[in-house]
Amino acid sequence: MQTLIEQARLEGWTDEEVVRRVLEGETALYEIIMRRYNQRLYRVARAILRSDTDAEDVMQDAYVRAYAHLDQFEGRSAFGAWLTRIAVNEALARLRSRGRVQELESMMNGRDEAPVLVSKEESPEQQVSVREMGELLEEAILMLPTPYRTVLMMRDIEEMNTADTASALGITEDNVKVRLHRGRAMLRKELFARAGANRSAAFPFLGNRCDYVVKMVFARLARPERQT
Repeated sequence: MQTLIEQARLEGWTDEEVVRRVLEGETALYEIIMRRYNQRLYRVARAILRSDTDAEDVMQDAYVRAYAHLDQFEGRSAFGAWLTRIAVNEALARLRSRGRVQELESMMNGRDEAPVLVSKEESPEQQVSVREMGELLEEAILMLPTPYRTVLMMRDIEEMNTADTASALGITEDNVKVRLHRGRAMLRKELFARAGANRSAAFPFLGNRCDYVVKMVFARLARPERQT
């Protein structure tokens, strides 16, 4: 099956082609989906929950739920948006269980009041490495309120388009644009200017962590009582 996975990568199989083959019984190919979307789901879940551990748990739950309902994907939106929406719902359910009702309602009801953002002052002259810049950017983004943080993560960090972001969050494209504009305004212009092209390096989810999630999802899918 490893040969098929490598063939899929070489031939550039679409998500829809991979899903079709998984539904036809080539279940090991689900690894392709997970490796394609691990980084995105991690970033989105982390934006909502602000916790590495919770984000990884949400990723596993989302993959298991998506697998159980693959036959319900109708192709009316991009598969990535459909999968991201599942992860968003899982993260919001976890957020709700914490009792953070006010923050949850703000996200779902489109309340766009912008609270004051308190940020660390960094000297414009300070020389920082790429890693330090990424860490500084992560800190600034995680200080944003959830509605703006989530949209900014999806649009600027994960580079999802407006339509897919709106579909994943269940809001209008205009609302996405408003939240993105206000989220960017909350960040110091100097911070984004200094981070520049290194924005895509923030919130990485690679290597052993990626392998771990793939392994755990397959282990859960193999259980008779797997989640539906």
